[in-house]
Amino acid sequence: MKVPLNTWLVDPLDAEVAKAIDRVRRADDVQQVAVMPDVHLAKQVCVGLVVATSRLIYPQAVGGDIGCGMATLALDAGVDLIEDPLQAAKVLESFATRIPILKQARPEASLPIAGTLSQARLDRLAQREGRFQLGTLGRGNHFLELQGDDEGRLWICVHSGSRAMGRAIMTHYLGASTSKLVALDAESQEGQDYLRDHDWALAYAKLNRRRILEAAVESLDEIFGVTVQPESHLECHHNQVRRETHGGQDYWVHRKGAMSARDGEAGIIPGSMGSASFQVEGRGCAEALCSSSHGAGRVGSRHAARSRITVRDLYREMQGVWFDHRRGHQLCDEAPSAYRDISKVMRAQRALTRITRTLHPRLSYKG
Repeated sequence: MKVPLNTWLVDPLDAEVAKAIDRVRRADDVQQVAVMPDVHLAKQVCVGLVVATSRLIYPQAVGGDIGCGMATLALDAGVDLIEDPLQAAKVLESFATRIPILKQARPEASLPIAGTLSQARLDRLAQREGRFQLGTLGRGNHFLELQGDDEGRLWICVHSGSRAMGRAIMTHYLGASTSKLVALDAESQEGQDYLRDHDWALAYAKLNRRRILEAAVESLDEIFGVTVQPESHLECHHNQVRRETHGGQDYWVHRKGAMSARDGEAGIIPGSMGSASFQVEGRGCAEALCSSSHGAGRVGSRHAARSRITVRDLYREMQGVWFDHRRGHQLCDEAPSAYRDISKVMRAQRALTRITRTLHPRLSYKG
């Protein structure tokens, strides 16, 4: 039996996305499904989906990048700090040195995260990949940006997650299954192990963003002598599962590419590398399971974007935003036109979240 579906959409669902959502609605123990305006196709469970269950955990409804999310800090500086192209180039070069895309050359001696993972194999991986990837950005839509608000103040904003560790955790619990949804009973040993490992990945992702912010601040302090405003710090996850109460019922609420948006809850919704991002407050919409979008959402696949968007298109769309032009060919599938119009996404979810601050990209560092 399919459960009711609540949607907040920019455009009608395409056939493949609708089919994928229907599969989730028919899955065992699924009680509610909410579709965010940035929804797009992904393996088994679409990005931009919120799924509530009573007793089962679906790792694919969280995804591989467990704990992926946003963090931001304001600087005691204005946007004019990086108007000069030579200074912008220095910043990009310093970011590339201090914040690797893939791995650290000199990793931390140990991971300062409480607790251990459920499997010795995962613990060993944490001591290798986990240490070497802590403080690294990752590829795809992950980014580090300098953004300006409407008062001309400069902000650092980072989007990153649990790197290889999150995917390793998900893969472990999927076992040999790649073509169907896998469910874990939350009360079983396996379910409890997943939740423990999931929470470890959340902590790792948060620490990863903190290390990236710290490195970015060091770069900017070295070049410009600026400091941060600690009270401005804001952070949110958008790939996670947790126990929540909605309408008097307790659920496991899975968010994959969706953000918790309880009434008054602060969050960050980025656009693309060339469009605005928004600091927001949730409205606590019950029909959306107190959730909102996590971004703008892709338009089609990465392959399709690479086929239709040229480097020249990317340069044109990125006018006014500093970025490393040497990476142009690698970034075509991250061009603004590879994503939905973020202003339309925000209009589509007016009932879910309210904008408290608008930020525009001034410098974008991506892999």
